[in-house]
Amino acid sequence: MTAADDDSAPARKISIFGREFTMPRSRGWRIAIGMLLTLGGLLGFLPILGFWMIPLGLLVLSYEFAMIRRHRRRFVVWWERRRRPDR
Repeated sequence: MTAADDDSAPARKISIFGREFTMPRSRGWRIAIGMLLTLGGLLGFLPILGFWMIPLGLLVLSYEFAMIRRHRRRFVVWWERRRRPDR
């Protein structure tokens, strides 16, 4: 895949609480951002960094790795079933 092919691909978007955020087109940048968020979240006891960074980093990584994506989809299905009232 060349750089020209990478530019023609549609931008990936993450939807969080009804808002959409565009991710970088480069796969390497998406992986780097996901890893930095996850590793920064492990230092959540520090003042600026927080444990909120771990799920956000895993969400970014789920667009690149099937194993993480599978867990994200299972969580979404579980959450929707939990939110839906019993019929």
